[in-house]
Amino acid sequence: MYAIVRNGGGQTKVAVGDVISIDQLKVTEGDTVQLAAVMVVDGDQVTAGADASKAKIDAEVIGGLKGPKIIIQKYKNKTGYKKRQGHRQKYTQVKITGISK
Repeated sequence: MYAIVRNGGGQTKVAVGDVISIDQLKVTEGDTVQLAAVMVVDGDQVTAGADASKAKIDAEVIGGLKGPKIIIQKYKNKTGYKKRQGHRQKYTQVKITGISK
């Protein structure tokens, strides 16, 4: 059994026991969160659409982490304009504990 969950601007395939990184949530380590399901697959049965929104995907918060550093550079020719900026996205790491329809 696995599910496709909505996360930020994308979707992720998860199964029980998987550890995934999602966009940062305002939770503490050890808390339990529920993720929104887009589709649930159980053997030959596929549940999608409005029925999948009734499914519950439970996850336990493991901790937080930061993504890779991204360098943003802007440059305009012949004017002396240069700008350099960095960014590191923050993520919350969760472990999937249960999928129920």
